[in-house]
Amino acid sequence: MFFKDVVGQEKIKDRLVRSVKEQRISHALMLAGPEGTGKLALALAFAQYVSCRNRGETDSCGECPSCRKYQKLAHPDLHFVFPVFPTKEFKKPVSDDFLPKWREMVKKTPYFTLSQWLGFVENENAQGLIYERESDSIMRKLNLKSFESDYKVMIIWLPEKMHQACSNKLLKLIEEPPSKTLFLLITEDEEAVISTIRSRAQRIKVPFVDNDSLRLALKAKGELSPEQVADAVRLANGNFIRAVEYLNPDENTGYFFVKFQEMMRFAYKREVYELTQWAEEMARLGRDRQKAFFNLALRLVREYFIMNMRRPELVYLNEDEKMWGKNFAPYINERNIIPFAKEFELGIKHISMNGNPRIIFLDTALRMVRLIKR
Repeated sequence: MFFKDVVGQEKIKDRLVRSVKEQRISHALMLAGPEGTGKLALALAFAQYVSCRNRGETDSCGECPSCRKYQKLAHPDLHFVFPVFPTKEFKKPVSDDFLPKWREMVKKTPYFTLSQWLGFVENENAQGLIYERESDSIMRKLNLKSFESDYKVMIIWLPEKMHQACSNKLLKLIEEPPSKTLFLLITEDEEAVISTIRSRAQRIKVPFVDNDSLRLALKAKGELSPEQVADAVRLANGNFIRAVEYLNPDENTGYFFVKFQEMMRFAYKREVYELTQWAEEMARLGRDRQKAFFNLALRLVREYFIMNMRRPELVYLNEDEKMWGKNFAPYINERNIIPFAKEFELGIKHISMNGNPRIIFLDTALRMVRLIKR
């Protein structure tokens, strides 16, 4: 991965390059920010630049043996940790068990969500976690001498998904790191990472991608009309993953929108049996997908409220959502927008706390009956 391939984030690129030139590389960096901002891409580009034998002024050379191995994600001093799940084959999984799939996913694009990663390994209903056993694998790898580079690099994607025991062992490594070790932690929920790890890592806040960089990146992806690019940039709101999804919707996006429509339609008609069946179906999804649904529902009610206020310049909906909203938006008003939002936020909270999803979705669905006609 090259810095030039990272969408936007020029200030952060300059900062990372300067830290290498001035030999001020922190042993632990935490790249924190929302999804779709390019944190994993930045980490990969930085790791490749650190290990490059013929660094340029602003980027790695791409020609030396180290760069060629990095581009295949096969460098012996590059290690990954990421959320995984138990399978029939791997009862107590660690990241290495899924490494071939991970490499395939990252080489395809370093811009993806946890749900997309789980879907790629054909288990999007799983709850991805970094288990306690992972800490033994981390310690074993980092206590070895580096093979080719000056630095051993450990990229930890979503450390907020890490088991408490694993976090505690990782903390000891960060406090007393093996010689020439570089930790790159990539988080979308900084507060969920244990405070002792946060305090020992140099934090880099990764902001949303600027619109000009989004526009250039989307234009480079293929034959798109200026109108399509403009709509994608506006709806993305700085999230490159969302911009790509708008141009190439995945199955989850369409599925969740249909489920939202069903919930509201059944609630309006007071069809309790149908709502019960709906809740049963939603309860069978994985927790990450369940939270993704509630996040989509939260976004939609907010956008339909703005649409109902007749402020089209502030509405961020795709064409299908807009068309359906012409009839639905009047039901989201100043009397029920806050209760709607609170219900979906509560759903996210309860799913995150491992509540019973069948009860959570049924309770939410039944509350919609009362709210939709308020």
